[in-house]
Formats: sequence, structure tokens, C-alpha cells
Amino acid sequence: MKTFVRTLAIAAWLHAAPAMAIVGGAAPSPDGVGRAVVTIVGSRGNFCTGSLIAPSLVLTVAHCVEPGALYKIVQYDAERKPQLQDVKTVAIHPGFQMQAMLAHRATADVALLRLEIPAKGKTPAALGSPQMPIVPGARFSVAGVGVTIRGDGKSAGVTRSAELVATGKPGTLQIRLVDPATQGAREGLGACTGDSGAPVVEEQQAGPAIIGVVSWSTGPNGSAGCGGLTGVTPLTLYRDWIVQTARQWGFGL
Repeated sequence: MKTFVRTLAIAAWLHAAPAMAIVGGAAPSPDGVGRAVVTIVGSRGNFCTGSLIAPSLVLTVAHCVEPGALYKIVQYDAERKPQLQDVKTVAIHPGFQMQAMLAHRATADVALLRLEIPAKGKTPAALGSPQMPIVPGARFSVAGVGVTIRGDGKSAGVTRSAELVATGKPGTLQIRLVDPATQGAREGLGACTGDSGAPVVEEQQAGPAIIGVVSWSTGPNGSAGCGGLTGVTPLTLYRDWIVQTARQWGFGL
């Protein structure tokens, strides 16, 4: 019982936070992928971002939903009070390696959550994979519920988005994104604590599609913090696993 009370307290705290998330971000378009974004809270006190890819199916990152804890998503009633919705099953990609992720190396940082009932007031987003080849300067959008000020949990809780560009040598294993105005040399737009699992979206011929998930972030010039690099796990190598797992659970993607 204490676990559930603690998790509900986390949800209430997030709801009471100012309307900010992605560092320097803005409110997402009302008809964009922000409609699919959900807040994931864990019994150990962590919170992350996920996105609906079916009414009862959430895509996030593996490092956010480690075994040994309970996870729920936050929903809101008519009075905007937080309510917790049960997660029925968690599936973590078998190729995920925590140490690789912590070192900002490529790994299968992908997970799925099956909900007990469909999420209310949300619209699932299309699932895709990046258009190849990915070139430096390619544009992507990110939407998450994380903090805007490092270390300040009260700056989290509401979906915000940012337009970022690829830098370095993007490929099928990892994409690194930066604020086009700062190129990661000084603090700018980017993911931060709580944005792990956030959908990374690319405009494609058929419309916007989730092509990756946020795995990590740094401060300017690779320092500790936020507003520098945003590390993305592209779905290129993992989309088949996502689709197969979803089908095993009765979802068609």
C-alpha cells in the first residue's frame, strides 16, 4: 500500500509543477505527437516519458522500467487531478545493456508497456523508422515531460517539445541531436531528467512518425547536465521486435 501512496504522491507533485518540460521547449502542436505523450512513474521514485503507439500500448526506454519495481502512467480526471493507471505487462528488449547506456554508447534501450485499459484523452502516434541515410542537420522533434532546470523537479510535469538537428555521424545505432542555434556549444534546447523515453519524431511522406526514443542527455560540450546533446536510440534495428511483441499481446501495428 505504501508503494501506491508514494507513486500517487509523485504524480500529484508532477501535476503541481509549472507548465514546462524539455529544456527551453514550447507547448507542442495540439494536433501533433504531444497527444500521444504519457508520464510514467515508478515505485522507486523515478519518472519518465512514454508515447502511445496503440490505445493500450506505450513505447519508452528500457532503462526507465527496470525489473523489481511497479510502474503506472498518470491520467487526469475531469478536475485535472492525477489518477494512476495500471501497467499490466512490461517488455524490455533482450539486447539492452545498462552499462552501455550509462556510458552513452549504443544499446537496445527500448521497452513496451501494456496497459490494463486504454489511456484516456490520448491519441496514438504512428510508429516508423528514420529515413536513411541520416545526415547531419536532419531535423527531428522531441516531446517530453522532463525538467527544464537540472535538479529542479518542480520544473517538470507538462509536455513540451523542441525542434533539434542531428550532429556527428548519425546512423542506425545512435543519433545525437543538438539545438540548431547553439550546436551544443552552449546551453540550448534539449532533453533533461524525465525526458528519457520521449518520442523522437520525423516528418515523413505519410506524415509524422516516431523514429526513436530519447536515451540520455548532456550539458554543453559534453559536460554533465542538459541543454547540450540529446542521445537518441533509433528504432531501425528494434522496430521488428516492437511489432512482434505488440502482436503477441494482441496489438496490430
